[in-house]
Amino acid sequence: MQTFGELSPPARLILTPGPSSLDSRVLRALGTPIVGHMDPWFIEMIGEVQAMLRQVFQTENRVTLPLSASGSGGIETAVVNALEPGEEAIVCVNGTFSERMAIVASRMYGVTIHRVEAPLGRTVDPDDVRRAAKGRKIKFVGVCQGETSTGVVTKLDGFRKVADEIGALLIVDAVASLAGVPLDVDRQRIDVCFSGSQKAISAPPGMAPITVGQNFEQMLRDRKTPVQSWYFDLKMVMDFWGKDRAYHHTPPISLIFGMREALRILCEEGLENSWHRHRQNQLALIAGIEALGLEPFVPDPEDRLPTVTSVRIPEGKGDGRIRMQLLEEFGIEIAGGIGPLKGKIWRIGLMGHTSQAKYVLMFLAAFEKVLLDHEIHFTPGAGVGAAERVYAESAAVEHRK
Repeated sequence: MQTFGELSPPARLILTPGPSSLDSRVLRALGTPIVGHMDPWFIEMIGEVQAMLRQVFQTENRVTLPLSASGSGGIETAVVNALEPGEEAIVCVNGTFSERMAIVASRMYGVTIHRVEAPLGRTVDPDDVRRAAKGRKIKFVGVCQGETSTGVVTKLDGFRKVADEIGALLIVDAVASLAGVPLDVDRQRIDVCFSGSQKAISAPPGMAPITVGQNFEQMLRDRKTPVQSWYFDLKMVMDFWGKDRAYHHTPPISLIFGMREALRILCEEGLENSWHRHRQNQLALIAGIEALGLEPFVPDPEDRLPTVTSVRIPEGKGDGRIRMQLLEEFGIEIAGGIGPLKGKIWRIGLMGHTSQAKYVLMFLAAFEKVLLDHEIHFTPGAGVGAAERVYAESAAVEHRK
């Protein structure tokens, strides 16, 4: 039998749209001994995870839990539990991941999905949703709050208003925005909201936090047909995470340990502080990027997602070669574009643990060196200097308070 060496991953600073680098406290939690998933201690501990998730989602929803799945599993769970054969839904599409909700829904038997689209780098207009719903009985409106393929953030209140007008549920994909962007599930009356563990929460990949409101719960009880998925049938999943703790599947115990610690760190910081930190670090990053003569892909500053910044690649410059040099020379990973934006943009993630001033400055310094090597010209030190000025101005404002 062939033998292999001990696992020894390279040290990386991950500045991609996910996963994010982990706090050392989360890494320690991952290394603690596992216990059985029906152990009384574990049962009590997952109740703490649910309580912290309610704080992060800002909800009192009974059904609030981390699914044993990636963020895409959250998409599938929301869609398959919402729709029955013969029903129609509207999905707002302005990038690859918002489109994923439409693709997942369209694969269901006997349902009709209406896509309401916006150009890449822009948000969907709620009025377009209103027009698309005219004369139709729409079961839900699906919206992606943080579209990581483009770096666009969508304001949700207008979509809640339209959903109320047409008598539809509101489903929100907060995979890349939860904990990094203001979100209040109860105040904004979101019927289903799901996220991913590996983004601004900075837990390991493999869990999809989800919260389900009372209207959606009642809809589940009133379903006339079985959910078109066994694994993602919320009625069964809720039996494990509910008061009965009935067996459904073996959850990823160590990942839940890691998520508990990541949530504990987030709750210790406070949601508003986390939102402010993500926005402040993005402003510094963009100031640095612009000082290097580069252009953000999203034109309207109000539409820029704080957790992922997209940057246009200068004409004629190789995307892959620049990213590879950053990785090999400095151990820093950023992402390129996907889908129609492949080779056209860089995507820089500042999520959770990696949304720190020291990492912004470290990245800009390394990026300057790589860009100069590739004959992209600017005043050396301009990027770091511009970011430093943003931090200095912010510190002065805080001092005056």
